[in-house]
Amino acid sequence: MWALCFEREPLTVAPWLALAPLFLLLRSPWPGRLAFLHGLVAWMVSLSWISPTLQDFGNIAPPLSVVLTGLLSAYLAAFHTAFAWLGAPLWRRGGALRFVALPALWVALEWLRTHLFGGFPWNLAAYAWVDVPGALPLSAWVGAYGISFLVLLASAGVAACVEAWSPREEGRRRRSWQPLAACLGIPLLLLPLAGRWSVRQTDNDFREIVGLGGPIRLLQPNIPNLVSLDPVKVFENYGKVISHSVAACQPGSLVIWPESAAWPFQYGRDPHFEQDLRMLVERGCTVLFNSSHPAGNSFYNSAFLLSPGDAPVARYDKRHLVPFGEFIPFKGLFSWMDKLARNAGDFLAAEKMTLLPWNGERLGMAICYEVVYPGEVADLTKAGATILVTITNDAWYGDTAAPWQHFRAARFRAAENRRPLLRAAITGVSALVASDGSVRASIDVFKEGVIRGWVVGRTGLTPYARATWAVPVACTAVALFGLYFGRRRRTS
Repeated sequence: MWALCFEREPLTVAPWLALAPLFLLLRSPWPGRLAFLHGLVAWMVSLSWISPTLQDFGNIAPPLSVVLTGLLSAYLAAFHTAFAWLGAPLWRRGGALRFVALPALWVALEWLRTHLFGGFPWNLAAYAWVDVPGALPLSAWVGAYGISFLVLLASAGVAACVEAWSPREEGRRRRSWQPLAACLGIPLLLLPLAGRWSVRQTDNDFREIVGLGGPIRLLQPNIPNLVSLDPVKVFENYGKVISHSVAACQPGSLVIWPESAAWPFQYGRDPHFEQDLRMLVERGCTVLFNSSHPAGNSFYNSAFLLSPGDAPVARYDKRHLVPFGEFIPFKGLFSWMDKLARNAGDFLAAEKMTLLPWNGERLGMAICYEVVYPGEVADLTKAGATILVTITNDAWYGDTAAPWQHFRAARFRAAENRRPLLRAAITGVSALVASDGSVRASIDVFKEGVIRGWVVGRTGLTPYARATWAVPVACTAVALFGLYFGRRRRTS
């Protein structure tokens, strides 16, 4: 049930109670083992798209692809194990403290997962509530981690109610509804009220930049990834991109290409490619596109901005690379993974942040995987970004839940920072996301088209962006206090 909360279509009721069984497992004699099984199954289901990706683009045999997916799932399940092993004594003891300390412990472990070994902040608990009214606006104050706390709080209340009404807890029926009323009532009241208040408060703190902004065009050419260099397919794909660009290019407009849209052509090394770009710029539009950029003996994965007139070419270099995709950890030991990315092992991570200037706005770029890191996107707004832009190539994952899981993270980044977000994906989901995280326009996966809109940037910093560490650090402190206090009570 928990895994299905991260499928293509967000569920309505399940996210409020899907983690209740995990809390119920805390009373078993083997909470750590059962929690590991809980996590393993949940991650194997929600990451089931990894196995076919390994087969199609890595030439990995199906049994081995399942084993590799299982290894990643087992690593992620270890965080479920830690949650159960640390939290079981506190849950068994009862009391109100567990309803604060255990959700806080989950958030602390999510924060650890975001940073440990390069991090994998995929499918944070908050994303299960992406369409719950008030959750996205409230994240401007507490971030996705704060919403994860509420998700766990709701499930804890359900679990406590189930326990109170179980035959073994006959004597506790008199107060059986109290945990449910408190733990579900707090989010049900807090989300719409605090969400609406947060929008009003942040709107007072933000101002639209009058006279700036402009028309935007988000391309979704719906072209497949090519395993081999088939010249016919290469020029067919490239022709689609140019055709859509010419139709979308209007004076003053910003035309955004998805990641890898021009592959295998490289800016600065393919004259025909540069000629087409100059043709578009001479028509009066600005083009934002993706290409590799030489860096010594290696490359950056870069986004280039070409503007009309004499403006210099602006470039953003990707800072957070995808392991086994854009670089190979322990290269040589995993050489069979090289086919998973077109230049696997060749990319370098940039060390500096660059904002791209457009019509008075400052574009904060996140290339593909970078958008799942809350703190790194917040760094863009702290550096002065007025509009967030993410370009991605999710064609690797086919018609699975992966593009939607990726898209939900992007919606939270928009809401956390109160910035409009422009998302161009090569096969979807492309979208124009408002500063409250709502979707103003989108193109579904494996559809072809162009999103047209007008975007005005915003300034100012949300409480979350000012202190991205505040909620995780507070949750870590509360969790440690709860675990220490519970152990002290037990020993005394």
